[in-house]
Amino acid sequence: MSATRAVEQGPPADPAPQRVWYTSYGSNMLLDRLACYLTGGRPAGGTRAYPGCRDRSLPAASIPVELPGVVYFATRSPVWGGGRAFYDPDAEDRVLARAHLVSASQFADIAAQEMYREPGADLDLAEVLTRGRVTLGDGRYETLVCAGQVDGLPLLTFTAPWKVDDVLSTAPSAAYLRHLASGLLEAGAWDTDAVAAYVSSRPGAHPHWSEQAVRELLAP
Repeated sequence: MSATRAVEQGPPADPAPQRVWYTSYGSNMLLDRLACYLTGGRPAGGTRAYPGCRDRSLPAASIPVELPGVVYFATRSPVWGGGRAFYDPDAEDRVLARAHLVSASQFADIAAQEMYREPGADLDLAEVLTRGRVTLGDGRYETLVCAGQVDGLPLLTFTAPWKVDDVLSTAPSAAYLRHLASGLLEAGAWDTDAVAAYVSSRPGAHPHWSEQAVRELLAP
């Protein structure tokens, strides 16, 4: 098993890094799923095709990390059906995640596709790196979060502007949960039992998905 990488808190020294850790806590933890954002395409079980990034390179590295906060499922995904994952960094819990080393332009293009915008414009990361959070809009994934740093490079992700207790939870679909759980398992730091226990306990997944049901999603 791989060990999770230690996350340092605080802003990185470089306010305009060329490379960042895109930190996924949802279906993009799975490399095959992330590839649809990078190179374009439609993931298995999804209904939306993605245009891809300007730079179509795959991540230079992918590492397992643990973050403070909570992942929960809410709203309804038009791509998967059922609830989608969001991150509340202020909640008292822990988040199992996977950080992908990508260029800053790739992160901007991934974020644009999650925000239902056209990729192609870079993001000014100075504010989120300094403040830790910045809201670009009131949409589902339009709040950027810097969750710390690894090897001097920022861990960047995006989420909704609301808190876990501000929105009704929604059970995720089997296809979505399979991608998410498979991505955690692929990260190499957690075994099937740990992944099933974690995923099934997330607000929205609980009480609709038991540990056994998640294990069955991961079965060959």
